[in-house]
Amino acid sequence: MKTKATSRLGAWLAILLGSGYFLLPLIATFEFSLKMKREGYSFEAYKVVLSDPGFQTSFGYSALLALLTILAGILLVVPTAFWIQLKLPRLRPLIEFITLLPLVIPAIVLVFGYLRLYGSGGWLPFTGSERGTDVLLVFGYVTLALPYLYRSVDTGLSAIDVRSLTEAAQSLGSGWFDILRLVIFPNLKTAILSGAFLTFAIVIGEFTLASLLARPAFGPYLQLIGANRAYEPAALAIIAFLVTWAAMGLMQVFSRNRAAFGADEH
Repeated sequence: MKTKATSRLGAWLAILLGSGYFLLPLIATFEFSLKMKREGYSFEAYKVVLSDPGFQTSFGYSALLALLTILAGILLVVPTAFWIQLKLPRLRPLIEFITLLPLVIPAIVLVFGYLRLYGSGGWLPFTGSERGTDVLLVFGYVTLALPYLYRSVDTGLSAIDVRSLTEAAQSLGSGWFDILRLVIFPNLKTAILSGAFLTFAIVIGEFTLASLLARPAFGPYLQLIGANRAYEPAALAIIAFLVTWAAMGLMQVFSRNRAAFGADEH
């Protein structure tokens, strides 16, 4: 009994210490962001930030690029993971290794490689125009999100009988495009949404690629405000935290709803 009580006490102590380590800086940042007016606490810093045209432009720009990144990533990852699992299972370890490389290679190395290959003097000058640079930035974001998006989709595919579903669809006369559109994608909704929300959180907070490619994204805006003001950066940090955790929360909600729906079906 003493051993169980000690274990429980140790577990609760670890939880309290971990929660304090995580929450205390966040609470302190939030409390500091409310001190913009000397007479007391107020949300003036949040009002200033949210009404700033720079905030609206940069956040809208990053949100749009996040959506484009999610779309491009899904169109790249889902057919690839499906084909690997169905026809080329021996290549799965190699593909998993390749998708992990963005976690090993720093973003700054990636962006300098892009500038070398796709700069205005390169063989494919994406950076010669604003739209071309935007496309290059989306490619970079897809690369950064690849480890998370691929694993979400791969886990989703592992949870269904891909071969049986494919053979059943083929027996009904479906082609590969119809199989992906009508069979695979609907069965991967939760996995795709999980990867999409993670991708959105990554793109919203990304700084290195957007800064070195000189694009008006939210990450460089955060850095610019942080270098020139006092209370607004704290408000922005809280806003960015809320956006990130909202994405994580939505991911959990969709996952639970999917699990509950599956349980009801059974």
